[in-house]
Amino acid sequence: MSTLRESFERASLPAVSWLSSLPRFVPFLAVLALLVAGVLLPPPGWLLVAVVVLLLAWVLALAWPRLTGVERMMRVAVIGLVVAVLVTQAFPRT
Repeated sequence: MSTLRESFERASLPAVSWLSSLPRFVPFLAVLALLVAGVLLPPPGWLLVAVVVLLLAWVLALAWPRLTGVERMMRVAVIGLVVAVLVTQAFPRT
C-alpha cells in the first residue's frame, strides 16, 4: 500500500516532468508575471497572487523531504511573504 506522500508525488509527476522540460527561466518568469499582475490589477487580481501561493506551496511540499532546515525556513518565509501580499490585496484598508 502506498503512502499519502507517494500518491502525491505520483500524481505530481506529469506536471513536474513538463516543468522540468522547460528552460529554467520560464517557470520563474511565469510566477513573477502572475505576482506582478496580481499586485497591479484591480481587486480580483489578488486571485493571481493566490495561484502563486498554491504553486509555491505545491513545490515546497514536493521538495520538503530533500531540503535542509535552513532551506525549509527560507521557502516557508517566501510563501509567508506572498501570503501577506495576498491578504493585503484581498482585504485592502479603506
